[in-house]
Amino acid sequence: MDKTMVMTEIDTILDTYCEGCFLKSQLAKDKGKTAAHRFCISGCTIGDQLKFLGKEMNKFTK
Repeated sequence: MDKTMVMTEIDTILDTYCEGCFLKSQLAKDKGKTAAHRFCISGCTIGDQLKFLGKEMNKFTK
């Protein structure tokens, strides 16, 4: 996987799943933005995919 493919994949995931996410918006209303962000990073399967792709991007900077 090259850097351009990884960036395209990240953009596609964000546009498809994260934009307008009901869970994130509801958590932000109920518990605040920090709790919503924490859920996205640690509790959401899409967040797991984004973390993996982020690690792939780090391979290009080293």
